[in-house]
Amino acid sequence: MRVAYLTNRYPSISHSFIRREIEALERAGVGVARFTVRISEHGSIADEDRREAEKTRRIVGAGAPALARAAAGSLLARPADALAAIAAALRLGAKSDAGRLRHGFYAVEALVLASWMRQEKLVHVHAHFGTNSATVAMLAARVNGATFSMTVHGPEEFDKPAQIALAEKIRRSAFAAAVSSFGASQLRRLVAPEYWDRIRIVPCGVEKAFYEGLTPPPPAAPRFVCVGRLCEQKGQLTLIDAAAEVKKRGTEFELRLVGDGEMRGDIEAAIDRHGLGDRVKLLGWKTPSEVRKEIENARALVLPSYAEGLPVSIMEAMVLGRPVISTYVAGIPELVVHGENGWLAPAGDAIALADAMSAAIALPEGRIAEMGRAAKARALARHDIDAAASTLKQLFAEVIAGREAS
Repeated sequence: MRVAYLTNRYPSISHSFIRREIEALERAGVGVARFTVRISEHGSIADEDRREAEKTRRIVGAGAPALARAAAGSLLARPADALAAIAAALRLGAKSDAGRLRHGFYAVEALVLASWMRQEKLVHVHAHFGTNSATVAMLAARVNGATFSMTVHGPEEFDKPAQIALAEKIRRSAFAAAVSSFGASQLRRLVAPEYWDRIRIVPCGVEKAFYEGLTPPPPAAPRFVCVGRLCEQKGQLTLIDAAAEVKKRGTEFELRLVGDGEMRGDIEAAIDRHGLGDRVKLLGWKTPSEVRKEIENARALVLPSYAEGLPVSIMEAMVLGRPVISTYVAGIPELVVHGENGWLAPAGDAIALADAMSAAIALPEGRIAEMGRAAKARALARHDIDAAASTLKQLFAEVIAGREAS
């Protein structure tokens, strides 16, 4: 069994969970043809991503002659379906904030993808994220008379479901995977109950190679790490305010932020404003092995999210035996249990976040290690990537078998 995978930007340092899922599917015997619309804006800084880039065929960057041949090939091979897909793209564009012109580009990308899928005899395509990659996958499947599915992560898809035609994508999909129960509930809100059986929960996960081997116990040093893109969704400005509060209480600590993004300038300004330059460090993007080291060197991971799906960085910290400080947002409380394997604070509440950080600093080493063990046990039970891949393999097999039977 072989399937196509489509992502808007792949490989990407912030999308390691997609690489893990593909590798787990291949270990389970599923062939995966990797496609991406364009390369990552971050480039490939990890060996894992460089190897994936060599296996991935990208649409933007393939060259105008190759794209023209592929698009024309779909128009010639399946003219009625190709024209119907173009018309569908323009219809979707009329209702979207992206507009008809952008959706015209999506239609061309879909014609190209459909041609490449026919070349490789691929009859099913799976997209990660319910945004433009799912649009292209849905249209390509329509051109070829194939099937498509998608994994919806959030929060972006939940912020603008009408503009990205998320309900239509669910209805046209063979299945729509959500990464948490919260995510599944948001998808159910968009479609009639007759489509709910298409909505499945397939969590992201962490592979054994990330956490196997000896993991040191949480350090005595009051050091925290935050891993995530520097953006409004992750709430790092609230974290800087919380760090200022912890400092005001006279408590020593260190905070290290892994990641980069559009809010880096705002975060740097907040650090300067609070006089936290000696305590808070911005490290930029790191490779998976470097992320592991940063987590191992921390007493706890802090992620003060405003909006989420279910962050992979939380899973990574927990499988490494580190408690997590986060917020009562989206799928996070499904994994982080307050007082058992971490602490939860209301989103945007800097004082409550500072209280949790202070509690983690004051906790005896034996108790913080106990919380870390509880964190690892819960993460492993819920987010083993091979178990998630097994679920996906079964779903793909059912879809392909059903298509062949019809």
